[in-house]
Amino acid sequence: MLRSGRRSNVYFDKYLFETRPSILRRLGRHLAALVPHDTQRLAAPELGAVLLGGAVSMEADLPLVIVRKETKEYGTSRLLEGRLEVGERVTVIEDVLTTGGEAIKAAARLRDAGATVLKLIAVLDREEGAADNLRAAGLDYTPLFTRSQLPLD
Repeated sequence: MLRSGRRSNVYFDKYLFETRPSILRRLGRHLAALVPHDTQRLAAPELGAVLLGGAVSMEADLPLVIVRKETKEYGTSRLLEGRLEVGERVTVIEDVLTTGGEAIKAAARLRDAGATVLKLIAVLDREEGAADNLRAAGLDYTPLFTRSQLPLD
């Protein structure tokens, strides 16, 4: 079962690449190359994309904001952790996308806070509707890989 609620006979375990420093470092470098040059800040939705966002942040030397799924009843009680200035141009970093629903929600939270979302970049598009949904939500989108590019044998 996927986060989107869909069932799939193919599972991409993002933790296998997010918890291996050599792979995470390379992903950070490759994702950073996709960040538009006028980006002022990166954003990473919790929890899955935070390590990727950190890797890209270090590679691109851009500050990062973490987008929560919901506010916590303790601590800062914010949807966004870190600094975000009104009008900043932001690129969102994601891991594996199926429908893009959570990414669209994260972009909406950033826009509600006054950011301009320039682009969303991801490691993998499962090719199950994310690209169409993201574009319908007004998001420019580029994945590093798509499911059809990967050998699944």
